[in-house]
Amino acid sequence: MAKIKTSFFCQNCGTQYAKWQGQCNACKEWNTIVEEVIQKEEKTSWKTTSEIKKTPKPLKIAEIDSSQEVRLDTLDGELNRVLGGGIVPGSLILLGGEPGIGKSTLLLQISLKLPYKTLYVSGEESQKQIKMRAERITPEGDNCYILTETKTQNIFRQIQEMEPEIVIIDSIQTLHTDYIESTAGSISQIRECTAELIKFAKETNVPVILIGHITKDGTIAGPKILEHMVDTVLQFEGDRNHVYRILRSLKNRFGSTAELGIYEMQGSGLREVSNPSEILLSHRKEELSGTAIASTLEGMRPLMIEIQALVSTAVYGTPQRSTTGYNAKRLNMLLAVLEKRAGFRLGTKDVFLNVTGGISVDDPAIDLAVIASILSSNEDIAVGKDVCFAGEVGLSGEIRPVNRVEQRIQEAEKLGFATIFVSKYNKISTKFPGIKVVLVSKIEEIVEHLFG
Repeated sequence: MAKIKTSFFCQNCGTQYAKWQGQCNACKEWNTIVEEVIQKEEKTSWKTTSEIKKTPKPLKIAEIDSSQEVRLDTLDGELNRVLGGGIVPGSLILLGGEPGIGKSTLLLQISLKLPYKTLYVSGEESQKQIKMRAERITPEGDNCYILTETKTQNIFRQIQEMEPEIVIIDSIQTLHTDYIESTAGSISQIRECTAELIKFAKETNVPVILIGHITKDGTIAGPKILEHMVDTVLQFEGDRNHVYRILRSLKNRFGSTAELGIYEMQGSGLREVSNPSEILLSHRKEELSGTAIASTLEGMRPLMIEIQALVSTAVYGTPQRSTTGYNAKRLNMLLAVLEKRAGFRLGTKDVFLNVTGGISVDDPAIDLAVIASILSSNEDIAVGKDVCFAGEVGLSGEIRPVNRVEQRIQEAEKLGFATIFVSKYNKISTKFPGIKVVLVSKIEEIVEHLFG
């Protein structure tokens, strides 16, 4: 009988202790340290002992094969963009998100479309439940196999028999292994199950996609080391009151983390949104005050988003400053610039700001559109529907240049905008015959152009 020893883990951050204590020294949370019994025994590989590979030998860096791996096409343009061109063979991808946001629907939909032999392992739903959802999404899916299992040893036994090309696990918190004597979802179980899957992925070159639950704070449940172990961490987010979902990359060893994928939730599954500017702009006929269009970038993708502002007289003594999808502290800074540099008396007025579409934007290039929408609402004069903005506002009231301004202008021209305001310090070498580019250097020039 192997020796059994107990360890104490913080359920909040995963820190290990030799004995119990009331407060975790790492995250300062109280009563989160629990005891877990760990069974120490000789571990074997996910394969049988006779099939274990020989110990790899060290190679000079010049001797390593540098030929680029052919990525697996998911047939989903948004996911391919976020991953950097497709799934890298042998990689481990972790997808997190709020409950009910559509993580399982997204991966089931992708697994049904994949031209590769795919094993979808579910520890949360039965095969009949998955079949009902699959029929609603798409009736086809000849390469998708469904397995309802939570024990990793049984999963690896099925993998050896069918030899899939892609494995999807829903979810990592439901798995458990015989090597650890603790409940599924505990710190040690998540860490050990992920380590076994990583070993399987690296030895067989088969990519593995994991679904991860998140805590009430929005972080992925389990130890932080889980995010360090995997190759890619994706975040699936959105508002339940909106039909649009956003796929972001928080960590990507094989591509950029600045890319963005947008989906629309429908009754038949998730639809890819190839032109997000159309959904982020309201198609109104009449001109309304308090709205302005900003040209922003998410990774390599230019977006045109609508900024809405409402400025009204404060009913109570302290004026309110409320934002949705925008940094409230940056709004306060811009209001102070308008008060100090441009002479607008906004200190006694309520200011409400909203980025339409339910998305959050932190690009400083939308500062100019924010100021234009605030001044438009304050003066009750509408900004033209065919006018857009791309510029950062400094503390002295100057309009600062933004990166890749030509790409922003090109997107505005493609969508039919007639005028775009940018900083005169931007170096623009390309001619744009379909749009008028107005160069400004101070807030006062914006006010003169828009409101006379």
